[in-house]
Amino acid sequence: MTATPTPAQPSDRVLEAMQISLRGCDELLPQADWLKKLMRSEATGTPLRIKLGLDPTAPDIHVGHTVVLNKMRQLQDLGHTVIFLIGDFTSLIGDPSGRNNTRPPLTHEQIKANAETYYKQASLVLDPARTEIRYNSEWSDPLGARGMIQLAAKYTVARMMERDDFTKRFAAQTPISVHEFLYPLMQGYDSVALRSDIELGGTDQKFNLLVGRHLQQEYGQEPQCILTMPLLEGLDGVEKMSKSKNNYVAIAEPANSMYAKILSISDVQMWKWFTLLSFRGEAEIAALKAEVEGGRNPKDAKVLLAKEITARFHSAAAADAAEQDFQNRAAGGIPDDVKEVTLSGAPMGVAAVLCAAGLVPSNGEGNRKIEQGGVRIDSDVVSDKSLKLGAGTYVLQVGKRSFARVTLTA
Repeated sequence: MTATPTPAQPSDRVLEAMQISLRGCDELLPQADWLKKLMRSEATGTPLRIKLGLDPTAPDIHVGHTVVLNKMRQLQDLGHTVIFLIGDFTSLIGDPSGRNNTRPPLTHEQIKANAETYYKQASLVLDPARTEIRYNSEWSDPLGARGMIQLAAKYTVARMMERDDFTKRFAAQTPISVHEFLYPLMQGYDSVALRSDIELGGTDQKFNLLVGRHLQQEYGQEPQCILTMPLLEGLDGVEKMSKSKNNYVAIAEPANSMYAKILSISDVQMWKWFTLLSFRGEAEIAALKAEVEGGRNPKDAKVLLAKEITARFHSAAAADAAEQDFQNRAAGGIPDDVKEVTLSGAPMGVAAVLCAAGLVPSNGEGNRKIEQGGVRIDSDVVSDKSLKLGAGTYVLQVGKRSFARVTLTA
């Protein structure tokens, strides 16, 4: 492999690009190599190839995914080529990263359905006109059994077992399927096929990203750098944001819901969200934090964060309306976008109405909410589980944010 000569000293523009690369990241490896790539790119006028792969394991992208997408956009704005890779092939295997058991592979139909929304939603962060979208089935399907064997020969079992999750599962005698070893190999082969200069991912992807470096060297390419971003904790402030843990904010969900969810995070947690999700400058965030530490109400800062993110995925007007809606709810008012439901069968028990209106998943959960004092009808708290509602129209509320206007008929 040959390398284009680079200037001896980095320019101010390159140093700025390096600072942007490092903002909020967990690791950038090797930093010296990335600096050389930036310098060579400036000297030759050749954009670097920035790779991010996402497996379409769910139909929606949440704000946790945008931590890495934001970094992609920052590098894109520097003039580099962004490659948004949809892992339609690797989804068939299932990424074992961070798991303590075998992940069930998705069906082709599930993957296709989920992939249809991924790029559309990612385009709310990335500039579509400057984004290269690829599917790793393009080169993985033609590889075939012979190619897969040749690829597997370029990595050892000993190195594969260095993965923390594999090591723990092996020690605990938890089954590891052979096909799981193929996942990091195929993700690494994506970097070979795309000739990426740097690959981005969450901290749980570090091993897979390093496999990409190794395989590029095996195929005679200059190895990519890797940049890992911290995993964003969800609304609970503890677990990684995940749809399965129901602690997420989807970027496609309604503005009012998005705003209210962001406002519900803790005062401590919001600073990490500012660093990883806000487009405000680091100096501005530091000044805002100093004001809060000096006595300013932390809710003021949280409102700025909630409005910024809501406006990004909707509009400034929608963010303003969401703020007003939240204030109405806090004052005991009814939100503007309350859903309308018509049901027959009056008289009907309150728990059954809550379930039929989609406010609770079951009658049992409805009764638990009533016991906890979390159910209101026309602003009055319901305490009697045996209460039945006759024909008429009622505004039902569960918790602080779930409302429905229900019309009951006989």
